[in-house]
Amino acid sequence: MTRLTEEEKRELKEFAQSSTFKVDLRRISKSRYNPFVAEGKMDIDRFIIFLSEYNYFINHTLKPFRKIKDKKNKL
Repeated sequence: MTRLTEEEKRELKEFAQSSTFKVDLRRISKSRYNPFVAEGKMDIDRFIIFLSEYNYFINHTLKPFRKIKDKKNKL
């Protein structure tokens, strides 16, 4: 990987300060799609389905559930 020249660094700094660049980035971030968000909130069911399907895909074997012995569990 080559290093940036001083002029390239200066150009990048100027570009980052550009108001049109910032507006473009905001527009892009608004149109981003997150498959785990429904109606503005995180959908846990979708996330768990994804994790289950992913584990199946990578052939991950489930471990047996072990009961937690501690009496004072706090989240």
